[in-house]
Amino acid sequence: MLFAALTAGVVSAAVAGAAPPPTPTVAVGADYRIGPGDKLQIYVWQNPDLSVTVPVRQDGKVSTPLVEDMLAAGKTASELARDIEKVLSEYVRSPKVNIFVLEAVSALSQIKVTGQVKTPEALAYHEGMTVLDAVLAVGGLTDFAAGNRARVVRTEDGKQQEIKIRLDKLLEKGDMSQNITLRPGDVLLVPQSHF
Repeated sequence: MLFAALTAGVVSAAVAGAAPPPTPTVAVGADYRIGPGDKLQIYVWQNPDLSVTVPVRQDGKVSTPLVEDMLAAGKTASELARDIEKVLSEYVRSPKVNIFVLEAVSALSQIKVTGQVKTPEALAYHEGMTVLDAVLAVGGLTDFAAGNRARVVRTEDGKQQEIKIRLDKLLEKGDMSQNITLRPGDVLLVPQSHF
């Protein structure tokens, strides 16, 4: 009887449009940089009319009630929340904003795996993603891969750096020191062996 009453309450709430707010579907770290294509849930405490779910447009901006064309690309969720709070403070007393990344799909959040791998592709980044995760996701190396000459190309503070990875040691000998943690925007390059 109690179960039926609870079920009826949930169904009537859903029918009335009182669905619970969406929860984050991807695990991104606090240092994750938002990019075009990402989907954000912007929650303004005690102001449900200002709380929305929005995509980051191709120009890198978002628009919410009372905040138009705010640049989001390149910022962390925290930085964007503080910027939105500044604008909202003109209309709302002491606004508190939380931002959740629901979908991290921008090029800024991808790991690109290219070269002598079975299916070169861009992978959606997730917190804690490693080189081994990326190699397994693309089906492994081809027969012509020079795994011990692989490298991760990373751009940090506008400077490009290369990190050498010995994939053969990782895949064949289990050398976990080669299994580095990847960051959004990394490119894993696997060259072809010389004959």
